[in-house]
Amino acid sequence: MAASDNNNTNEVVNDLYPFYRLYKDGRVERFYQQFGAVEVPPSLEDPATGVSFKDVNVTPHVSARLYLPKNTAPDQKLPILVYYHGGGLVVGSPFFKMEHCYLNHLVSESNCIAISVNYRLAPENDLSTIYQDCWDALQWVASHVVATTVNKEPWIENHGDLNRLFIAGDSAGGNIVFNIVTRVGRESLIGDVKLVGAILAFPFLLIPSVGNIEQTLTYKLWNIICPPSEPGIDSPMVNLVSEKIPSLSMLGCSRIFVFTGEKDELVPTKIGTKFVEAVKKSGWKGEIEFIKVEGEGHYFQCVNPEAEKSKDLIKRMASFIQRK
Repeated sequence: MAASDNNNTNEVVNDLYPFYRLYKDGRVERFYQQFGAVEVPPSLEDPATGVSFKDVNVTPHVSARLYLPKNTAPDQKLPILVYYHGGGLVVGSPFFKMEHCYLNHLVSESNCIAISVNYRLAPENDLSTIYQDCWDALQWVASHVVATTVNKEPWIENHGDLNRLFIAGDSAGGNIVFNIVTRVGRESLIGDVKLVGAILAFPFLLIPSVGNIEQTLTYKLWNIICPPSEPGIDSPMVNLVSEKIPSLSMLGCSRIFVFTGEKDELVPTKIGTKFVEAVKKSGWKGEIEFIKVEGEGHYFQCVNPEAEKSKDLIKRMASFIQRK
């Protein structure tokens, strides 16, 4: 009997290596140690960039890592960037070394305050919970504009310019940005704060007609973590040309920057071009930029932010954030 119980415990329900493995007893195995994903504890200053960082609790379920550029003057106001990490909505953390080093370089180059959100993950949590975590984090930032808000975060209160609020995300984070900017078009942020811009990097989006999308790992992953109430790849949470999606003309920001990699095997470049075409066709009144980085794959600027093409891309992102 004990042997039978042990076999049931170790029975695999979903094997999505290298993302995760789900067992029959509900246990989720992730492979962080195998891929060298280690956490960086908060400290006063990053030695390479001079960026300061600390960790805060946003809600009982959501935390974040905050970044402040070097040599910020006591009364200096800076753009605010809310960042959502990648990982297929099933892995990742803002505290991991790769994401943390990338944010240090982005903040240093952009001269902005960044809030890197530690949202909950699937499959333990459904997608609506993940999107709500990310929405709550953005609303928490916006709440600093209201005089009666209690327990304000000093970096945001003293140095954040809520007239220059941006969101950004890589891969799954790009999917989150898409869903957030769609929601901002329907619902106001606290204090009627306006979202200036959105950056979608290698966005985890799916379009049935693009290449052999059904053969990709992202397609398989989405169909497993997608809620039963949603129609798989036709879900408006991932398919930007779905008939169920609200009009793209209502996207809730004034500027969008999309970029992809020529050799991206997870998110084909055509996803980016189709997104830009659909937004322009919708009649959306904002400005949209798109670039394809030649010779590079998925998430490359996060993997090595000090490579030349990574530096160039980070400078483009910084220009997008700093432009008034």
